[in-house]
Amino acid sequence: MKRSHLLFGLVPFCMGAALGLLASGGEAQAHAQAKNQARTYVTSGECGGRPATTVRMAPDLCLGLVWQGTGADGPRMPRGLMPMADGDWLVTDLGGWEAGRGAIWRLSFAADGAARWRRLAGGLSMPHTVARGPDGRIYVSEMNRILTLDPEAADPAASVRTVIGDLPDNRLHDNRHPLSSFVFDGDGDLLVNVGAPSDRCLDAAGKVKADARGACVEDAATAQVRRHAYLGNGRWAEDSTVFASGLRNSIALVRHASGTVLQAENSVDLPTAEHPFDEVNVLRQGGHYGWPYCVDLQTPLPGWSARQARCGERERPVALLPPHAAPLDMIYYDGAMFPELRGRLLMTWHGFRRTAGRIVAVETDAQGVPLTDVGGRYAIYPRGSLAYPAGAPSVKGKVLTPGWDREAGRQPRGSPVVMAVAADGSIWVTDDRSRAILRIARP
Repeated sequence: MKRSHLLFGLVPFCMGAALGLLASGGEAQAHAQAKNQARTYVTSGECGGRPATTVRMAPDLCLGLVWQGTGADGPRMPRGLMPMADGDWLVTDLGGWEAGRGAIWRLSFAADGAARWRRLAGGLSMPHTVARGPDGRIYVSEMNRILTLDPEAADPAASVRTVIGDLPDNRLHDNRHPLSSFVFDGDGDLLVNVGAPSDRCLDAAGKVKADARGACVEDAATAQVRRHAYLGNGRWAEDSTVFASGLRNSIALVRHASGTVLQAENSVDLPTAEHPFDEVNVLRQGGHYGWPYCVDLQTPLPGWSARQARCGERERPVALLPPHAAPLDMIYYDGAMFPELRGRLLMTWHGFRRTAGRIVAVETDAQGVPLTDVGGRYAIYPRGSLAYPAGAPSVKGKVLTPGWDREAGRQPRGSPVVMAVAADGSIWVTDDRSRAILRIARP
């Protein structure tokens, strides 16, 4: 590995090694902090057929505004995003951090490009991921179940059916990680995220909640990715096996065509802005990835002794990410609009601190594993950069959105959640705090 001399995000194609706090409890805090800030995107000019925002982008890219909600129509907190064959889009709506306020919407467009919304199903509890399954049906993750529905039915709400139920819902307490996410494995099995029910497995007095073996009592049934076997014809086994554990929040999951499964970890909510670092993991059957014992490469968390943590025995991250970046989505780009991005891993950093508000494109090898470097730096808003720990691997690539910081009267800090590639190769992304859907295209 070589040392990079470029600052990730300050020079758009710089990467080398330079490219949070936003797992659930931190995410609710982020929404509270942003509540009184202006969240409106001002547009000027055109971006590939859409109004162009003022966000400064990497060369030869622009960020267009597809839709921003101001009234009663459309999602309150758009999260998941999936293109349909007819040009429409399915959008999941978190609705808020209370159960039963979520929905699934269908987005279509009038001849003049105006957005038209149809609510397909409501009363849902924090829906997030939406994807097409191996059988061609549409599947959606709610807080405590995976469901399917038919968006073409006369009454889509009546077509809703539970596929996997009784997932842990974490009861919506502080430091919760209630959202579910999933990917389909090559054999059709469902790999489902079950987040940790707390931040660091501590009690109200700040003492570790350990069993007789000194292990976290929450680690056996949560903080893991589960495998549900595919039974065929839209059915999966309710019972599951543990695919990987020690994972605080696995909302960001992706599977490469080679079979590699990646997870991007939102690390714990320590109060310092510079620590701990988020991470990218290659998930392997039976692997334990450190929560709640270790962060960074081999740093025990406060409260857990080195003997309990056994940091040297955990699976090491393939790369560190900036602290509190809060990665919420990863996809491999395969579109036609940006040949220079084909095969790269696109990642959203959703956190509310100075490292977040970014979409990055990471270089990968033939198995889809991020390429890494050492000696790198990561960009912070409003300007400048900070170093990764000495000797730590960081991802190689480029920041697509180096200027997505808040500018009064012009634009909010970006809060990118989920991305999807349209038929023309443009990259669509939801921004849940600003109630917006945006589109990366050519100027």
